[in-house]
Amino acid sequence: MITAEKYIQSLRDMGPRRVYVMGQRIDNIVDHPMIRPSINCCAMTYKLAELPEYEDLMTVTSHLSGKKINRFTNPFQSQKQLVDKVKMQRLCGNMTGSCFQRCVGMDAMNAVYSTTFEIDAKHGTSYHKRFKDFISKWQENDWTVDGAMTDPKGDRSLPPSKQADPDMFVRVVERKADGIVVSGAKMHQTGVLNSHYILAMPTQNMSGESEKEYAVSFVVKADDPSLLFIYGRQASDTRKLEPGSHIDVGNVNYGGQEAIVIFENTFIPWEQVFMLGETDFTGMLVERFAGYHRQSYGGCKVGNGDVLIGASAALAEYNGAAKASHVKDKLIEMIHLNETLYSCGIACSAEGSATAAGNYTIDLMLANVCKQNITRLPYEIARLSQDIAGGLMVTLPGEADFKSPEIGPWCDRLMRGVASVPTENRQRMMRLVEAMTIGSIAVGYLTESMHGAGSPQAQRIMIQRAANMETKKKLARRLCGIDPDGLF
Repeated sequence: MITAEKYIQSLRDMGPRRVYVMGQRIDNIVDHPMIRPSINCCAMTYKLAELPEYEDLMTVTSHLSGKKINRFTNPFQSQKQLVDKVKMQRLCGNMTGSCFQRCVGMDAMNAVYSTTFEIDAKHGTSYHKRFKDFISKWQENDWTVDGAMTDPKGDRSLPPSKQADPDMFVRVVERKADGIVVSGAKMHQTGVLNSHYILAMPTQNMSGESEKEYAVSFVVKADDPSLLFIYGRQASDTRKLEPGSHIDVGNVNYGGQEAIVIFENTFIPWEQVFMLGETDFTGMLVERFAGYHRQSYGGCKVGNGDVLIGASAALAEYNGAAKASHVKDKLIEMIHLNETLYSCGIACSAEGSATAAGNYTIDLMLANVCKQNITRLPYEIARLSQDIAGGLMVTLPGEADFKSPEIGPWCDRLMRGVASVPTENRQRMMRLVEAMTIGSIAVGYLTESMHGAGSPQAQRIMIQRAANMETKKKLARRLCGIDPDGLF
């Protein structure tokens, strides 16, 4: 394993990347004020693994090497490891109050691990061994790997091969003696600029000869010169660029990151190819990745929720409203909703089972129920938080106003709540709630809750598939006498 400091240095040591932020090419991503908070978040996954008090959650023994590794590099080997994953994610969410970006690669690893094993069993390929070899390097170097699934998709009514622009889906454009060449793009890539490698997967179930070139999974170094990155905008993101701005950012050290990654005829050597044309396994890979990632949200979003609940409780105290019965009830409701989400994450983990490859997967029904709740309950938690915070959260003067010799004293006097609490404390807590519910951190807490790991309808489709409705109808027929089975 490596330390947080070595992780950040490893990003500096990588080759130059073609990264664009707000239309400008950025040469130094590590120290860019809009990007560095997300790097700090990812670094937290390394820092916590260094601390003895979190060793049991953050580390595990590798089943490949027998060495102690960071849990984010681990193919799950038991139900307990699935449960510990969720607990680890809650901890990381507590420590960052944001998306810490390393979960997607961990979930992609586990999905590709089991799927390649089953592809090999059916088609006689050697993908699984290739992938295990890559995982061994992944663990040894403690890499952060971006899991890349979502394509632009273009016209949703058309399959990949029928799109007017073929780059709407990542595809193979050339097969060579030593590897393949791919073209296309992956959207909404969480933490891709903070990663050492990118693990690409197909984005949907595919079938037929015309879709074979789109049924591709591979890994590529994140500093490959053929890659182009376009950094995504977030609400209030330019506050990070304002001179002297610190408090107004809300979360002063941490933040999320989303970017588009474009493959411009990227060469992939054979040893880094893990699916090539096996359309019959694209659905399996997508469902397994989605299941793992829907489980993840029962940890990370709950960790963020803890922070938001704490900020809301603090503001109730600063406002002098902590003893009001309706405020107490709102805080109780926020806790109830947050722990409901956590219960779903733990449940789908505890009901997990072994795949043919030996690593463990979650209960698919419960994972989708977990994510369906995630698309709803954080929004109610955020609403209640804004209710408790009050309207000042969105009308509060800026940090520069508080520093002004002319108007600063007025700001300090008029924005104070309880006399014993410094105005700056109230100011800081207001900005944190603002950032988490409508600002730059809201991407990681709310928008990801809605669309990350698939939008709400995707979970409803999977819930319908897993419901086993015929069995439920059979139970009802037996009890009402239509189809008695003579139990007694």
